[in-house]
Amino acid sequence: MTAEVRAAPAARVAVVDYGAGNLVSIEQALTAAGATVHRATTFEEIGDADLLVVPGVGAAAPAMDRLRAGGFVDPIRDWIAADRPYLGICLGLQLLFEGSDEDGAETLGVLPGRTVRLDGAPTLPHIGWNQVERRAAHPAFDRIADDADFYFVHSYVGAPAPDSARDVLAETEHGTRFVSAVARGNVLGVQFHPERSGADGLRLIANVVRLAAGPAGTAA
Repeated sequence: MTAEVRAAPAARVAVVDYGAGNLVSIEQALTAAGATVHRATTFEEIGDADLLVVPGVGAAAPAMDRLRAGGFVDPIRDWIAADRPYLGICLGLQLLFEGSDEDGAETLGVLPGRTVRLDGAPTLPHIGWNQVERRAAHPAFDRIADDADFYFVHSYVGAPAPDSARDVLAETEHGTRFVSAVARGNVLGVQFHPERSGADGLRLIANVVRLAAGPAGTAA
C-alpha cells in the first residue's frame, strides 16, 4: 500500500464479524488507511470504536440471523440513530433497508426502501468493474473522479423509497440503473467493494477513516 492513501489519525474501527464474507481484504485496507482495526463477534466487543464497518456477501435472512445471535441488531440501529459513523459494504448496504425481496427477510430498517433483484441486467450476478456516477457531493469521495470505476459482486440492490431520493449518493448502470451508494448523516453504504477497487477504493476507505477520526483528520 502506498503512503498517499494513508490517513493521519489512528481512528479506531470495529469490523462486524458475523460470518458473512472474508474480512481480510477490508481489514488490510483499513489498516493501510491508518486505522486501528479489530473484529467484533458481539456488539460488546465494539468498545470505543470511532467507526463501525458492516461488510458482507450472501443473503439477508441468514445475515440477520447471525447479527441477532451476536446481539448486534438493536445496537446497530441505536448506533446509527445516534449519528455515529457507519460504513456498510455490499450486503452491509442492503441491510440498511426495511426488507429484502431475496428471501423475505426483515432487515435493519434505518433507511426507507427494500432490497430488490437487479432486473433487466444482461448478466447476474453483476461481477466486475463498473462506473459509479455521483449524484451528490460527499467527502468520502474526495479526490475520486465523478465516474470512477469500482468492483462489484451482487445480484440484488437497495431500492430507496421515493421520498428518500436525498439519500442517493451515486448510481451505476448494468442493463438498468441502480443505487450504488447512499449516505445519510454519518451513515455511508456502498454496493461495490472498495477494498477490491484499487487506488480509488483505498482512497475512499482512507477518506472514511479520516472522517471518523474527527476534526484531527487531515487529507492524505
